[in-house]
Parts: sequence; structure tokens; C-alpha cells
Amino acid sequence: MRFSLSRAAFLAASIVALPALASAQTVTSAAQVQSGAYAIEPGHTQVGFSLLHFGFTYYSGLFSNVSGTLELDVKTPSSSKLDVTIPVASVQTTSDKLTEELKSDQWFDTAKFPNATFVSTEVRLNGRNDAIVTGNLTLHGVTKPETLKVHFVGAGINPMDKKYTAGFEATTTIKRSDFGVKMYVPYVGDDVTLRIAGAFEKQS
Repeated sequence: MRFSLSRAAFLAASIVALPALASAQTVTSAAQVQSGAYAIEPGHTQVGFSLLHFGFTYYSGLFSNVSGTLELDVKTPSSSKLDVTIPVASVQTTSDKLTEELKSDQWFDTAKFPNATFVSTEVRLNGRNDAIVTGNLTLHGVTKPETLKVHFVGAGINPMDKKYTAGFEATTTIKRSDFGVKMYVPYVGDDVTLRIAGAFEKQS
């Protein structure tokens, strides 16, 4: 019994100490992030969307299983490059019926257009931890230039898998009708706000 209590106390202390350890290893200034090649860590990368529903409420959903790469050059940020692929069939909402409807040819038509992509064309700093990233968004077979407002969250060694990880959040608003997704416009909002949580693991 004495051994079990000691072990329990040790585990409890470890759990309490873990956030402090993670915090101690994390940098919050973009200038301190390691340059190099990164790959998206899909388990902690999410693309959320929100749009006005019949003028009553904002309805939200989520895409997951995102993949892609980031070539990060901290000394010359304008040389950085981002390439992201989103499997559209990963869409999730709180309604199973709506989730399946969104995959149909009336909406995203995931059988014909399985992926959305964003490929950067310009990266411009907009403050110490912020940047404006312009690129080409391809959705539903249509490619349009769009701009992301990107904020650096933090970077360091992930205490769970020991991999150097950098995290960012990004936001933008697009018009879905620009990409041929016009179902129920204007009753269901045309303006779609995207909020992206991106985790990137250093490869080299």
C-alpha cells in the first residue's frame, strides 16, 4: 500500500509539472523559432468554418486530417512558403445529416473534388508575431487568390513526442459562391469565416 501511494503521488506530481515543463521549453517570439522544413502534424491541426444560418445564428463545422509543408525562413520571412491540403470529405458538423449533405454534389461534391489546397505566393510580416500570407486557394475545382492573417502562437519541443513543433493560428473570410458552392445563398450566408489552428513538426 505504501508503494502504491508513493507511485500515485509521483504520477500526480508529474502531471502537475508537465505544463510547467512545456511552458519552459516554449518560445513565444517568432524571431526565436527555428528555420527549416516543417510538415503539418494532422492530429493537432484543424480548419474551422463558420457562416450565418438564415440570419439567426452562426453555424460552425470543422475539417481535419490536414497535410502539407512549411518552409520557414525566420531571417528572411518573405522567402517562407506554405502548401496545405485539406481533405474536404473530412468535414464534420453537429448534424450527421448535414455532414453527409455537405459532401454531396449540391455542396462540396467531394467525390469529384476531394481536396482543397492553399499554396502561398507571398509572405509579409505584419508585426512581431504576425504575418499576412497571400496565396491561391483551390476549392470545388475553382482557384482564387485569398489572404490569411497569421499569428504565431509558440514553438518548442513537444514533451509528449519530443519533436520540435511550431504552432500558428490563421483567419480569413471567403465567399463560397466564388468557388461555385452556392446552395441556399443568400439565406445561408455567402461569407464563410475560416479559423485555422496549425501545428508543424520540424523535419530538418
